[in-house]
Amino acid sequence: MIVLLLRRLAASLLLLFLVLTATFFLIHLAPGDPTLLLSGELMSAEVAERLRAVYGLDRPLDEQYLTWLRSVVFEGDWGDSLIHGRPVVGLLGEALPATALLALAALLVQYAVGLPLGVAAARRRGRPADAAIRVVSLVLYSMPLFWLALMAILLFAYAWPVLPPSHMRSIGAAELGPWARLGDLLLHLALPALTLGLSLAGGTVRFVRNRMIEVLEEDYIRTARAKGLSERRVVWVHGLRNALVPIIQLLGLSIPFLLNGSLIVEVVFSWPGLGRTAFQAIVARDFPVILAATAFTAALVVAGNLLADLLHAAVDPRVRRA
Repeated sequence: MIVLLLRRLAASLLLLFLVLTATFFLIHLAPGDPTLLLSGELMSAEVAERLRAVYGLDRPLDEQYLTWLRSVVFEGDWGDSLIHGRPVVGLLGEALPATALLALAALLVQYAVGLPLGVAAARRRGRPADAAIRVVSLVLYSMPLFWLALMAILLFAYAWPVLPPSHMRSIGAAELGPWARLGDLLLHLALPALTLGLSLAGGTVRFVRNRMIEVLEEDYIRTARAKGLSERRVVWVHGLRNALVPIIQLLGLSIPFLLNGSLIVEVVFSWPGLGRTAFQAIVARDFPVILAATAFTAALVVAGNLLADLLHAAVDPRVRRA
């Protein structure tokens, strides 16, 4: 198990290094210059060039890369945001809790909806209920996330105004009591979490359904039924437990989709998280923020895949022996 962990960790670090290197050169070679946004139309060319020198953008690209790499690896310094004028680590650290809260809530929605519906469809294979669940899951899986978010705002914030359409807290929420602040936060969290979670639940339903159909046809399931065990116990104890390996892997593989989806959801709902911060940095060509956000999201994706592999090895003795 330790050898497996070390091998996966070494491969993950190499992958992270390659992703960051490719991102560095791509964003610097892309057309555009962040000093154009900083300088404005009224600033002279001399001042704009001086500004490029201050941020080191006038040096050769390979020199910029080596300077950035040395600063990150040996000093742990990701630099300062070109737009906000603040350390990048502090800027992303403030946005991280909001994204973590949104991702966790969306993950709970994804499995709270996807797991029981997938099991229900597998138990009713070929019946009208199975067909209805498959149609709904296909619609959720195929629907563009930004369109689903806009329709959710239109339906639940304007046509039927029961949930706030944007932001994380109401104006003046800081003056409320602890429970009132918590309730206000949950109200603002409901719409983006449901939107992101339901969009991911569509794929989860189909995955769980297909896996449960395979499991329910195994010999030990027929043996359990022949022993007189209740159908609920056969499905939820014997069947689902043996279908957990791919479902656990799906949990690790859901992290990239959560991160990609959170960027869209945070922009549409004005949620002050990592995704919206990264989007603003991309628009403004804020190189240090883009690189740090890419590093963090890539590390989460790699960690999610590593976690899925380790959980797979923990629950499947064949993988440990291999």
